[in-house]
Amino acid sequence: MATLPSQEFIFPKNSDIGASELSIEEASKPCTYLCGNSLGLISKRSQRLISEEMDVWGKRAVEGHFDHPHGRNWKDITDHANPILASLVGANLDEVACMGTLTANLHLLMNSFYKPTQQRFKIVCEARAFPSDQYAFASQAQSHGFDPRFAVIEIAPRSGEFFLRETDILQVIETHGDQIAVVLLSGVQYYTGQWFPMQRITEAGHNVGAMVGWDLAHAIGNVPLNLHDWNVDFAVWCSYKYLNAGPGAIGGLFIHEKWHEAVLPRHAGWWGHDPTTRFDMPHDFSPIKGAQGFQQSNPSVFATAPLIGSLQIFRDVGGMGPLRARSLILTGALEQSLKASRFYVGLEQSSHRNDPGFTIITPSDPEARGAQLSLLILPVGGTLMPTIAAYLKERGVIGDERKPNVIRLAPTPLYNSEVDCQRAAELLDEAFGVIVNN
Repeated sequence: MATLPSQEFIFPKNSDIGASELSIEEASKPCTYLCGNSLGLISKRSQRLISEEMDVWGKRAVEGHFDHPHGRNWKDITDHANPILASLVGANLDEVACMGTLTANLHLLMNSFYKPTQQRFKIVCEARAFPSDQYAFASQAQSHGFDPRFAVIEIAPRSGEFFLRETDILQVIETHGDQIAVVLLSGVQYYTGQWFPMQRITEAGHNVGAMVGWDLAHAIGNVPLNLHDWNVDFAVWCSYKYLNAGPGAIGGLFIHEKWHEAVLPRHAGWWGHDPTTRFDMPHDFSPIKGAQGFQQSNPSVFATAPLIGSLQIFRDVGGMGPLRARSLILTGALEQSLKASRFYVGLEQSSHRNDPGFTIITPSDPEARGAQLSLLILPVGGTLMPTIAAYLKERGVIGDERKPNVIRLAPTPLYNSEVDCQRAAELLDEAFGVIVNN
């Protein structure tokens, strides 16, 4: 990546995010935003595209569907997103669809791929998966008459550990093999930031006859993906985190081409109908071949336009190759700065720490993480996390709080810098110093 595209994004000012402990001069400057794993920043292109669509709505109204002054006819608006999404997840164009929202898409695909029998009915996921996924898995099992307590297998870290060992994941799949209907994990675990070995887990699931799907909410736009070649059956994602599409933005899904003839939409809608006859309003449903046949309603233009703006930046910087290289540098720099703090404690000693401090519960192996480090505030079971987070925010550093005692920091390669990493680490150290000295 030749130049950092941070100038493409709009940073909140320190004064706007409640940074009350800064001088007037500093308050007018951009904050240090390390929360792109929760909500990405708005890009100037996204802002412009939203404004353009508002203008077209006012000037063209319904004609905007078919005669758009900027070449984005609303009836085809996702065509401007799908090719870039396909490149980000490593898929063919007909394997992706820009549509819906994450959990709705998850239910749609599980309705097609989770087909339990009395023998093979279990769903394998990680413990502490994002709650919406857990709710979806439980309700899917219940809808087929199974008790989630027995149908959903949650793989937990070993006692005293915080992230999963690959060997333990593979062992669970092998042990329960002939009872597993679907293996469905997060590509990147939202709480710890662990990037799972997706290709090997997919292969292990297939070896025991299970379907394998992935929740890519924290993976897309964060780590390199190659879903087609990894033979992944299906996947879903949202786009408001690393894809910077805005709160509640449109999501997406992937269906491997090997299923395009065998797995057809079970809950059809008119936007999944063949576009050449869609507006003829035929009686019978004729689905688009592939993932886009799973579309139901026409997509929100105002939820799609900001995604297109951000995706254009991904395209212009060269995609995930340069971004991943940049991410490795940034996350490594943040880790190095954090570990230089006198309050940093290694994972092995963290459970015995009674004094204020922190450890990192994200894997240290760069190949097992993306652009996130999760900090466990010590002592374990203490109540210091909100105080530390407030200290950072009052001085212009925005991370993500996860109760009761984790702060997630995400140096996003599209717009963060080494300076951001250094400032966050220095203020964290300073915050603990204030607590200890008081």
